[in-house]
Amino acid sequence: MRILFVAALHHPQVLRAAVAATPPGQKPPLFPTSAAQHFWEKALLRRGHTLDVFYRNLPAWGGEIQFQQYTNRWTPGRVATALMHRIPPEINPDYRLRNQRLIAQARQFQPDWIWLTGDNTVITAQTLATIKAETGCKILYVTGTSPIVFSRPVERKAARLYDLVLVNDYYHGIQWLELGAQRMECLPASACDPEFHHPYDLTPRQRQEFACDVAFVGTLIPDNLYGSRIRALEALRDFDLGVWSVHDVPASLKPFARGGALGEDMLEVLSAARLTVNTHGDFMRYGGNMRMFEAAAVGVLQITDDLPGVHQWFTEGQTIVTYRDLDDLRAKVRYYLDHDSEREAIAARAREHVYAHHTYDQRVLRLEGLMQPS
Repeated sequence: MRILFVAALHHPQVLRAAVAATPPGQKPPLFPTSAAQHFWEKALLRRGHTLDVFYRNLPAWGGEIQFQQYTNRWTPGRVATALMHRIPPEINPDYRLRNQRLIAQARQFQPDWIWLTGDNTVITAQTLATIKAETGCKILYVTGTSPIVFSRPVERKAARLYDLVLVNDYYHGIQWLELGAQRMECLPASACDPEFHHPYDLTPRQRQEFACDVAFVGTLIPDNLYGSRIRALEALRDFDLGVWSVHDVPASLKPFARGGALGEDMLEVLSAARLTVNTHGDFMRYGGNMRMFEAAAVGVLQITDDLPGVHQWFTEGQTIVTYRDLDDLRAKVRYYLDHDSEREAIAARAREHVYAHHTYDQRVLRLEGLMQPS
C-alpha cells in the first residue's frame, strides 16, 4: 500500500540528527526516534509499503517548528497559541496554504491511505474530502487521546470521513463512532521495537546520574488532565523518587525533577531504576498509554493503575503490578523494593511478553488485516 502520513513533527532536532547519521545510499527516516511513528515507519517498510509524510505543523512561509513546553503558567507563547486556535483554519492564511500543499502532495503521491495522527488543528474536512474524491484513498485516524477532552472542531467536522480510527483506549473509540467515524479498533499505537526498546548498558556516570528506586518519565501538567498521576507521585515523595519530564513539573514534585528524557535517554533512565510507576492520564479510563509497552521492553517492573485495558494486555502479578488506591500503591512499591527476586522475575516476564505479543511488526500485521477491503 501507499501510505501518506499527515502528522505533526515533534522534536525536529532529533530528526535532523537521525537524517545526518543516515549512511550513504540509505533512505533517511521520516520521523525522529522519539516518536512512535518512527517505529511504525520501520515496520511498514519491512512489509514493503511505500511511505511519504506531510508535516502539518511546518509553517507555510518558512521558519522553524517551535517546541512548546507545557506549563501551568500563562506565557506569551501559550497566549499566542490559544488565540491562534480561535481562528478557524479555513480562514487562517498560513493554514490554508498548508492545506493546499497537502492536496498537491496527495495528487502526486496517490496514496491508498492517509494516516492522520491525532491532535489535528490544521487540516480541514474539506481538504480531506477533496483528497478522498480525487485519489480514492481512505483515511486512517490514529489517536491516543479522548475526543471529549482534546479534539477541536476541525477534527470533529472530519470524523465522518474517517474510514478507520485506531485508539489506545477502547472508550475513546466509542466516542469517535458517536462523532461519525465509520469503524474503530482498540489497537494501541504504541508497542515496542526490540532493536531499540531493551535494557541499556549504562556507564558508571549514567548509572549515578539516573539511579533511583522509583522512576517516572512523562507529562505532569496541566493538573486537570494529570491529577491522578500527580497524586500518585506525591504519595511516593518519601521514597527515592526520580521524575523526568520535558515539560514543566508541579511545585510539589520539583524537588524530584531531573530534567527531560526522550528516546534513548528515556530508556536509559528506566534501565537505571529499580521500578517505574506509570499512572495513566485522567482522560484514559481504559488504559494503554505509550509508556506501558516501552517500560515492559526495558525489563523494569512497572506498577500502574488498575484499568480494564491493562488486564487485556498484561497479567496481574505475572507481567505487571496494578494498584487500587494510594495506600495500595505505597504498599506495593515498598513490597517490591524489598523483594528483589520477585520484582526482577516479573520484569523479565514482562519483557518476554511484549517481545512475543506487542511489537510494531505485530501491530502492522494486525493493521493490514483491518485495512483490507471488506
